[in-house]
Amino acid sequence: MPQRLPWPEYFMRIAFLVAERSTCLRRKVGAVAVKDKRILCTGYNGAPSGLAHCLDQGCLREELNIPSGQRHELCRGLHAEQNVIIQAAVHGIELAGAQLFCTTQPCLICSKMLINCRFSKIYFAQGYPDQLAADMLREAEVEFELLELEL
Repeated sequence: MPQRLPWPEYFMRIAFLVAERSTCLRRKVGAVAVKDKRILCTGYNGAPSGLAHCLDQGCLREELNIPSGQRHELCRGLHAEQNVIIQAAVHGIELAGAQLFCTTQPCLICSKMLINCRFSKIYFAQGYPDQLAADMLREAEVEFELLELEL
């Protein structure tokens, strides 16, 4: 008899599907906020609603030769985690106690936002070189876990 997907893998696979909507030329990231085994909202990285996307006009970070993980403010796009938080705010969805499933480990800026939203746990499928983000999540007692998938 076939086995059912475990819940964490199920939600992470959905995060990878959400990432397919990304308009970033460097890295497609998807995120899913979940509480009580129910999806609250999703987000992917890309420009704010109604503005030109990097797919349409190119990548500012590439043009300026900015390495990955540096100078996040020099980008047209919002991160997937930021878009999850924005979607929750726009639609009046409570995130406290929720879990986040994200295709990439959150950066420092997103980690601080997730801490303040009181996420209880963060699952990520791919690491990201940001030790301070990991340290702050630990200090805030937000669990975070690498969840590797075979896609």
